Amino acid sequence: MSRHVAIVTDSTAYLPAPTMERHRITAVPLTVVLGDRALEEGTEISTRSLAQALQKRRPVTTSRPSPEVFAETYRRVAESGATGIVSLHLSAELSGTYDAAVVASRQAPVPVRVVDTGMIAMALGFCALAAAETAEAGGTVDEAVTAAEKRAAGTSAYFYVDTLDYLRRGGRIGAAQALLGSALAVKPLLQLAGGRIEPLEKVRTASKAIARLEEIAADRAGGAEVDVAVHHLAAHERASALADRLRTRLPGLAELHVSEVGAVIGAHTGPGLLGVVVSAR
Repeated sequence: MSRHVAIVTDSTAYLPAPTMERHRITAVPLTVVLGDRALEEGTEISTRSLAQALQKRRPVTTSRPSPEVFAETYRRVAESGATGIVSLHLSAELSGTYDAAVVASRQAPVPVRVVDTGMIAMALGFCALAAAETAEAGGTVDEAVTAAEKRAAGTSAYFYVDTLDYLRRGGRIGAAQALLGSALAVKPLLQLAGGRIEPLEKVRTASKAIARLEEIAADRAGGAEVDVAVHHLAAHERASALADRLRTRLPGLAELHVSEVGAVIGAHTGPGLLGVVVSAR
């Protein structure tokens, strides 16, 4: 049984499965409630099913993992030989996941540091990777936490959505802001700021909004060495085209991931989402 610092995150990190296996990162699933069915993200509901449900305006909500689920995860990870655990989660401003992890950590068989990264999607995933790489190099729990927090400080996330209605329904953006966007028939650009999803700019057409999203990402990256993730929901062609353009524009690009978001983030953004995460190394 190997002794090591283990990294736990949640399913909204959207890390590729091979990456999670290679770095031994464990993800605790959030839940999507579709009608009267509670389904685990990543295993029991596909993004296609989610997109179809949203387009049909079926009721969709999301739910955090219970403290009991976290407690069982920590126990299992400790039994694998972990001497300490770093548990990294999506913004506490957007979910109660962090709070549930804190409750469970108090009864864990090994020390657990629970971190509110203030991030979502691959902005969270890059933090988990930084922590895992530090742990693999023999780092302590404190050193892994520091690596994750440093990565979070150098990470920005920007989003285009076709409509603010899904964010309004889920309480992730103010009703007044959503109604203003609808009334003016604008396409909103959003950013992650202070752990919250905040309006960034309003653009008149989808094509201009996506072009502006590219400009913002390129400006944010500058000439620094960065990892980038392009996310989408039911917009694969848009995402691939944007990724191709960013490859030619970012001189310091190290890794670029293109992926569809999972059901939890998708439930709050709706089909047509396009997002860019820029994370300095």
